[in-house]
Amino acid sequence: MTPTPMTTTPDTRLAIRTSAAAGTGGPVATATADPAVRIPAQAGPPGAADAAPACVDGDGSGAPAAHDPCAHGFLPERPPVRSMIGTWTRLDAMAREAAVATGRGAAAEIIDRADRAEELTALRQRVSRLSPRNAEAAAMRVAVIAVSCGWGALDPQAPAAREVANEAFLELWAAIAHRIDHDQFVALPTLALHNWAPERKPRRHIPIDQLARTEQLVPIVRWAPEGQPLSRLDRLMLAATRLEAHGIWLFRLADTLAGRAPDDSSTPTALRRLVRIQHALRAQLHSEAAELAIAPVNDQQRAVLGALAEQGALEPPVLQAADAVLGISGRRLGEGRRQHLRRHLPAQHRAWLSAMDRHCAPVRTLAHRGGPDAAVYREAQESLIALRRTYTVLVQTAAAPTPDPLPEAA
Repeated sequence: MTPTPMTTTPDTRLAIRTSAAAGTGGPVATATADPAVRIPAQAGPPGAADAAPACVDGDGSGAPAAHDPCAHGFLPERPPVRSMIGTWTRLDAMAREAAVATGRGAAAEIIDRADRAEELTALRQRVSRLSPRNAEAAAMRVAVIAVSCGWGALDPQAPAAREVANEAFLELWAAIAHRIDHDQFVALPTLALHNWAPERKPRRHIPIDQLARTEQLVPIVRWAPEGQPLSRLDRLMLAATRLEAHGIWLFRLADTLAGRAPDDSSTPTALRRLVRIQHALRAQLHSEAAELAIAPVNDQQRAVLGALAEQGALEPPVLQAADAVLGISGRRLGEGRRQHLRRHLPAQHRAWLSAMDRHCAPVRTLAHRGGPDAAVYREAQESLIALRRTYTVLVQTAAAPTPDPLPEAA
């Protein structure tokens, strides 16, 4: 018997696109043929060369659809805005000052000075003129300021928040949240995935995930003063970005597994490739750990990490995509925990993950079966658990105090 080709059926792909579009008010794709596009072997981690067909948009042209996680994961569609212009240069400067402030009080004083100079009001009046890409850039800088000041857990529109934070800054925050249709953006996805740039000017037309994998990256807003080495927080954010870029095949495998029957001949093959990719992502994190451990850190940066951790705002989106397929957090901690982690993602990303939850449900029934296919599924779950633990260790290393220098020998 000829094995079933490992491609998601057009009907299933249409359902996923329709579900995601319906969740965001976006256009609904139309069903057409689904050509399989091979992934170049040299472009990614071991096992990714034949991992899955790349996704295509609804017209069958092979061009990636807007906000399609199979095209570039949850990375932005284009490199983040490195330098803002006009009045928005002041927000850029405030974020850079707040990130290197000695503490929350010092960061809040920077914002109070900007308020007294009416700079925040001027920015608030210009939010509606921002392009979507520049609105995301402004949101990243607002997120840096919010966590630097200790305001990350606030609802900017709640009356009680005005007793804690600068009122003009809250109005700017709320306006930007409305502009990008995302009120929980003060989290790792915003701080990491929109706070990097290639060190050198890249070749034109290079895909965003390949750019983030192959080029040397630098933070746009540094958590370390200029002229000093990158801090642990800087390196953690860049590690999260590279993890997302290396995890692009995981998104494509998730799309491949959507709608698969557990006894489909292609299901165990896809799960084995998922295991290999998760092992490769774990190796990627291990490679980041050594440099991160020796990087400088201070109390303010540890406070930022602690505040994000308390909000459940640290897990990279690529790990949430794997969970949508394998159902680890849903099985272990309940559906509420999963939605708690996802609330920091943009609406179209949450919709895609919810669609994966539904369409990968047949594959998750392998958890209750026996036989070799079920063993492969459990191996995939265990590899995801190991990957999450490795990432947790990386976060704990970033938040750990700098070890005292060894005493000099007598």
